[in-house]
Amino acid sequence: MELSRRTFTALAGTAALGLALAGSGGAATGTHGPRSVPTGPPPPPPRADGRRHRIGHDAYSLLVDGRRLVLWSGEMHPFRLPSPSLWRDVLQKLRAHGHNAVGVPVPWNHHSPAPGVHDFTGVRDLDLFLRMAAEERLYVVLRPGPFLGSADIDAGGLPGWLTAVGATAGTADPEYLRHVDEWLSAVNRIAVRHLYTAGGGTVLLYQVEDGFEVPDGDPAGRAYLTHLYAKARADRIDVPLFHTDAHFGERPDGRPSPGMLFAAAGGAADPWGGAVSGGKGYAEVRSAHDAAEQRSGHLARLADGITVHNVRMAFGGTSWGWLPGPGVYTSYDFGATVDEGRRPTREIAAAQQLGHLLRSVPDLARLDPAEEVRAEDGRLKVRHLANPDTGAQVYVLRNDSAEPVDSLLPDTAVDVPVTVGAHDAKLLVTGLSLGRRRLAFTTAQPMLSTTVGRQDIALFAGRSGETAHVALECDSEPLTYRLDDEPGWSYDRGRLNVVVPLGPGGLSRVLLVGGDSETPMVLLFADDATALRLWPYETPSGSMLVYGPALLRSVTLRGATAHLVGDLVGETGLEVWVPRGITAVTWNGRPVRTQVSRAGSLVMEGLLPGVPEVRLPALDGWRRRAENPESGSGFDDSDWTAADRTSSHSTTPVPDGGPVLFADDYGFHHGDVWYRGRFEDTRGLKTVSLSYSTGTQGLLMAWLDGRPLGTHRMPVPDGDTAGRGTWTATASFAVPKKLRGKGPHVLSVLVRPMQHDGGDGTGGAYKAARGLVSVRFEGGSREVEWRIRGAGSPDRVRGPLNNGGLHGEREGWHLPGFDDGEWRSAGFPREGRRQGVTWYRTEFRLDVDPDVDASVGLTLEDDPERAYRVQIFLNGWNLGQYINDVGPQHTFVLPNGILRTRGPNTLALAVLSDGTTPAGPGEVRLTLLGAAQGGVAVEAVDSPGR
Repeated sequence: MELSRRTFTALAGTAALGLALAGSGGAATGTHGPRSVPTGPPPPPPRADGRRHRIGHDAYSLLVDGRRLVLWSGEMHPFRLPSPSLWRDVLQKLRAHGHNAVGVPVPWNHHSPAPGVHDFTGVRDLDLFLRMAAEERLYVVLRPGPFLGSADIDAGGLPGWLTAVGATAGTADPEYLRHVDEWLSAVNRIAVRHLYTAGGGTVLLYQVEDGFEVPDGDPAGRAYLTHLYAKARADRIDVPLFHTDAHFGERPDGRPSPGMLFAAAGGAADPWGGAVSGGKGYAEVRSAHDAAEQRSGHLARLADGITVHNVRMAFGGTSWGWLPGPGVYTSYDFGATVDEGRRPTREIAAAQQLGHLLRSVPDLARLDPAEEVRAEDGRLKVRHLANPDTGAQVYVLRNDSAEPVDSLLPDTAVDVPVTVGAHDAKLLVTGLSLGRRRLAFTTAQPMLSTTVGRQDIALFAGRSGETAHVALECDSEPLTYRLDDEPGWSYDRGRLNVVVPLGPGGLSRVLLVGGDSETPMVLLFADDATALRLWPYETPSGSMLVYGPALLRSVTLRGATAHLVGDLVGETGLEVWVPRGITAVTWNGRPVRTQVSRAGSLVMEGLLPGVPEVRLPALDGWRRRAENPESGSGFDDSDWTAADRTSSHSTTPVPDGGPVLFADDYGFHHGDVWYRGRFEDTRGLKTVSLSYSTGTQGLLMAWLDGRPLGTHRMPVPDGDTAGRGTWTATASFAVPKKLRGKGPHVLSVLVRPMQHDGGDGTGGAYKAARGLVSVRFEGGSREVEWRIRGAGSPDRVRGPLNNGGLHGEREGWHLPGFDDGEWRSAGFPREGRRQGVTWYRTEFRLDVDPDVDASVGLTLEDDPERAYRVQIFLNGWNLGQYINDVGPQHTFVLPNGILRTRGPNTLALAVLSDGTTPAGPGEVRLTLLGAAQGGVAVEAVDSPGR
């Protein structure tokens, strides 16, 4: 939403009014015991201050240094954003939009390419992430597993090498615990430096395991959890520990825990083919999980007593490389409130309004169920709660019907009709202290209550087109000034009534002077779009409120000047309520001319500019080369690994007579795997049947003596099978008569195994075979000598999940600096028809303004009947997999840092086609996903070349 010149110039006035932070219910709690902590101001935003802090809880909420804290955490996965400088961008957006914490899983497989090896460098720098979170004043909920069942990653985060050892995950198996202890020791050495209890950082809570519950009647499971809790304590992790059973400690100790929910829905994962989205991708998921749906869910949980929330996901990101679990495709946008391109969406309005409300109105940290209230219109369901200390009454109204409902609420202080939109919800409060005045009732949801300088500010938000009615208890009438055209007001019998239509004109302001309080008050009214341009910020000198920009990242006070840093997406005004003594403002380093408004704010004269145009080049100059020499009869495989084992640690049975052909047993855990089997005689051979096991959308291609036999693909999952983690099938291929004869002969097989099943972390699902399982010949038995080859050594920078076993990957065709001068020129669209792999490479240069944060994607589109898939490499980084005839993903985010927005880039596409249809790519282009003037300083991600 752009803010008009009229909105800002209409505010010019003379008086500057002032600031101090206040809540509505009492003082700091000091050393009160856990059962006697009254309602009071929340703790200040956390930081690494070097001081000791106390973390406790009672039945209502967490207690930090004796003050009640409602935890409003948004989950993000740093490993799904392989550009560390951009972590700060997302953290700042979470904080600005109301979150006071970030939930962070730490996947074992991302950091451990081999037993006992743990890498926390580069894109895996956990220490850097935790420092950033503290600098951005966010609490951290740390989740190091070892199993991460809710994160939708390969094997639930268990490392690939664990599939080929005797250990049984999720149990007290001594071998497994030895590996787990090594992993947790590595994580905890970093975590212990960032614990909030010691003031070294902001890690507030620590989760052991994730994704499965252990009943008290399971002694083996309890022994396993006991070990994990003891390990954390032995490593000096002294913050509260929890498991998925929603209480603190190894088991309930009689002390009540606050309501906890660590997977509050903030979208949903979408599987290959889009069974969740109806084939429409995350745009449809976001539509289903819109602001109304999220508001209904969040408010219902608050009414249920949940005060420890973690919204999953707040930012989903990208499942690059071979990171994703079998149930999801590359994009992990999740329909989250911050999309995969790091752009806040309209849906974030619900989270932002509730987050700032929970932060600034302490009454919501201690609520008890109160007497039943029924709306006059029965379609409106009402939950009634009350704060036992302040007497504030809270009503959560929910409308599950398909049309808006207007209704009175009998037996409440709300004496006018309330509107709740279709499939929406609303939180109303009566008897609430707003600074030094008291709210009688409101029909709009409070969003913020604070004191800035010498005046109180209360902000109310609602849907555009609704009318907000706010009534304040006033024994004596205050001077009331309507500072915009929209509000209306009246005073009657000790009550000031303010009525404002939401939406027209943006922000509406009403100034109150005198009456019951000598402290002036500004009432602000905003619809959802306007509220997304309002930014509370706490400084050492007091609170601020900024209106206008698309994002406020930080404020620094120096002398009499407030230095604001943030983002712009369109021409806008700027209005700032500042602490006492602040008389000047800069925006992104440039002075802003302001005047003092009647609302006590500093209002910019003129408007801030929009975003300069971002131009993206066409992708041309392509060069191509066919590969898969492994399919040829004369290929030298003498240095490949002999596949001759007779036993396996897999949960998949070894076929009678063997050999073991499972890829994991030979150290090939991620990406494509080649097999070559030599035998002597094909006379009488009619068919070859290849049984194989993969994750979702796995495939197999076969050649005999270099001649294609055919391709087999696992089916596209539907609603019933989208959760299946392991798929098995047998592909039978006829042997052409011309290939039946004396030997020697070579059967070549390429398998794309996709990812390992995570299961629930306890059943060994992650050990189900990947790759070939068995081979059967119709027309006589054959003695076959098998060799296998997959990915080479893990990339030292990009890690074990980046590369697979394609010939081009092993030869560095995906890397910058590879000499492709002898490759053939190519153009798109392509219409080749060939079973196998073809590579395409090009270079392109970007020249984006250094003050602009441009989010860029790569879009591939083609006739959906064409059967092929593409592995996408940017500057050597494997950024995802496109399956043309499955979808639903067509645009792949290219993270800045890996993408050089001011310089050259190398793009490589590895195309696998089955030869049954013409294979593209069709159209390949760069797409601008969004741009903002501002952003964070982006550091180039190390991308070593050939």
